[in-house]
Amino acid sequence: MRHHSTTVDEPADMGGDDAGPTPQELMAASLASCTAITLQMYADRKGWDIGDIEVECTYKPAPERGCPTRFELVMRVDGAITDEHLERLRVIATKCPVHRVLDGEVMFDERVERVAHVA
Repeated sequence: MRHHSTTVDEPADMGGDDAGPTPQELMAASLASCTAITLQMYADRKGWDIGDIEVECTYKPAPERGCPTRFELVMRVDGAITDEHLERLRVIATKCPVHRVLDGEVMFDERVERVAHVA
């Protein structure tokens, strides 16, 4: 995250200290914020005044491996725009980089490395 840092934790009832959002909450927040940025940039390029943007993202984790996680995005704009513009924004929202990652096939390469301690 370049020079930024954040605290990620689990709620107390899950064994954490509730010192920050959960990893899953961060993922939903990443999707919501990426969607908002994508919509704002698109509207700016088109010269549309969409006012303030609010994106609410809720998710339902997959009940078991192989089942989909379900995200619900509600996007709110307070500008006076047409129904056609609203529909176009809905389509553009699916093109944000985080949405595209979550919607596509994902591959993982994992490894655990030992850290050498200097005596």
